[in-house]
Amino acid sequence: MCVALPGLVCAIDGDTALVDFRGNKVKVNLGLVDARVGDYVLVHAGMAIEVMKKDSAQELMDIFEELEAEVYDRD
Repeated sequence: MCVALPGLVCAIDGDTALVDFRGNKVKVNLGLVDARVGDYVLVHAGMAIEVMKKDSAQELMDIFEELEAEVYDRD
């Protein structure tokens, strides 16, 4: 199964962005999208595949947090 995660663009250098995923900052390729600093992007396999609205990104981040909590509560 493949999962794409939403993150916040913090900085851009050419086609590479520094994207914040809940405090983890990762370099992401922006070659497929037109993103700006402050945008939320959906990232799969190191590539931004969509620029998202903030509320949609937040909704996905909340869902992933709930799933993570469920997994760790089972241990």
